[in-house]
Amino acid sequence: MTKRARGGFTLLEVLVATVIMGVAVTALIAGLSQSVKNADRLKAYDRASMLARARMNDLLLDPDLPFDGSVEGTFPADQSGGIPSGWKASLRPFDLPPNAGPGAVILQEVALDVWWEPQSGGRRDLRLQSYRSQRIPVPVAPR
Repeated sequence: MTKRARGGFTLLEVLVATVIMGVAVTALIAGLSQSVKNADRLKAYDRASMLARARMNDLLLDPDLPFDGSVEGTFPADQSGGIPSGWKASLRPFDLPPNAGPGAVILQEVALDVWWEPQSGGRRDLRLQSYRSQRIPVPVAPR
């Protein structure tokens, strides 16, 4: 009697192949899930940095800002993608020259803090800093 060659796979081989495919697919799905979370987090950060740059440009061009003080506000929901967000700008003279009086042009530091609260929780912050030329204001005489 001669042995005949059989074609096909044994039950054990099929089970092992199924387990290997299951582990590979599970790892792939977990990696995709993490990628989607990272993309959502980066989207919120990109939106906040875009809003921060636009607000900083507005602040640098605004002649009515205080010489030494702060202003703050919130971003409209249509600009922030429905994510609660806001800003606070601190303005102060930077490196006053000696004996600088009213009307002298100096550098003013503008520090902008932008915050937002993503749906994933927690509060995120972003800080921008810039300078602009500004005249030292003339004191207003009391009446």
